[in-house]
This record gives sequence, structure tokens and C-alpha cells, in this order.
Amino acid sequence: MKRQPKEFFDQSRIPGDLCPIATEPMDVKTGDWRAERPVVDRERCVKCATCWLFCPTQCVLEKPAWFEADLEICKGCGICASECPHHAITMVEEVEE
Repeated sequence: MKRQPKEFFDQSRIPGDLCPIATEPMDVKTGDWRAERPVVDRERCVKCATCWLFCPTQCVLEKPAWFEADLEICKGCGICASECPHHAITMVEEVEE
């Protein structure tokens, strides 16, 4: 067998704290950086589930007579509002508390 020109990589020489951020998973809620949030007009919502189908984060929750976004997960993209055939969803600017 032909010898390698360089020695194999020795992992024992890497410090244990070289990359502490990437080694510990962190919960990131996309709703934390949202600029607008969806508001459902319950009188107009007919539960057609179009918002649920198009939501990229799957944050739309089913309620007894309408759908509503889980604001911890909703990133405020507005796709639900633009796809709603009954115009029951409007995007409202998020305000700081």
C-alpha cells in the first residue's frame, strides 16, 4: 500500500470548545422577527383552508369556525392574505410592546 503524502487528520488536537454555538441546538421562533402579522376577519372566513394549504411555515391553526395563524411560528410573509379567495385575511403592521 502506498503511503499518504500527509498524515491523517488528528481530531484529538481540536479544542472541545472550538464551536460551542453550533453544538447546542437553539429554538428559533420565526415569529420573533416578523414585521407584519395576519389578522382573520371571522365574518368573511368560510374555512376553505386555502391559507392552510399555502402557508410555508404551516402555522395556520383550525378553530371552530375559522382559521388563525400561530403567531409564534408565523413569519409574516403574507402569502395567506394574498391567496385567500374571500379576502378574509389582512396583514397588520407589528408593534413593539
